[in-house]
Amino acid sequence: MIEVQSISKAFGDVKAVKDVSFIANNGKVTGLLGPNGAGKSTTLRILYGLLVQDAGSAQVDGIDIRSNRLHAQQKIGVLPDSHGLYIRLTAREHIHYFGRLHNMDENKLESRTNELLKILNMETIAERRVEGFSHGERMKVCLARSLIHDPPNILLDEPTNGLDVMTTRTVREMIAELKDRNIAVLFSSHLMHEVSRLCDHIVIISEGLVVASGTTDEIRAAAEEDNLEEAFVTLVERVAT
Repeated sequence: MIEVQSISKAFGDVKAVKDVSFIANNGKVTGLLGPNGAGKSTTLRILYGLLVQDAGSAQVDGIDIRSNRLHAQQKIGVLPDSHGLYIRLTAREHIHYFGRLHNMDENKLESRTNELLKILNMETIAERRVEGFSHGERMKVCLARSLIHDPPNILLDEPTNGLDVMTTRTVREMIAELKDRNIAVLFSSHLMHEVSRLCDHIVIISEGLVVASGTTDEIRAAAEEDNLEEAFVTLVERVAT
């Protein structure tokens, strides 16, 4: 479970996150929505320990991220907004590298790697260096390395961005499977149909603030709109005005 309580973060005079609170429960898919510059990526970076908030608290399975970052990071898998791949490593070597960072047993690491390569249809690119990979192939490597240690919490920043139709379906099926395994899934997306289909709970952020949260039906009701996209636009515009 991921718990965020009144976090804020500024970069100089720019307040990227002003007051954000939400809970991503085990066995639930929580969607983080917002326009560009709303504070979504900053919030996610705080959660996986890349940034430190100025105020408030964030916990993963009861572990405070600020005071016990390494322990908290053992409990999460992260697909960040930037890939950060090593162009001279193969897809398999990337996955192995991250598994070893988590001190995985070598036998378990190998079997888990082969499992992910098959699930994500990566077997034909497993031994190729990532230099020259397409955007979708890079995304697959990033997704595989985020899942290698079988973490109880998953943070995904636009996980289907740039993927083909078949791989997108595979990722969505994987998210549903993670939910069935009682894993807390938190992901950001700009695809409203994807969010509506996958999410049990939605958190909308605009200008660094949570402007609405709840189920798809609750979000629509709060905005008095018939569909999630119109509800999103209405709620964001209310803050802007």
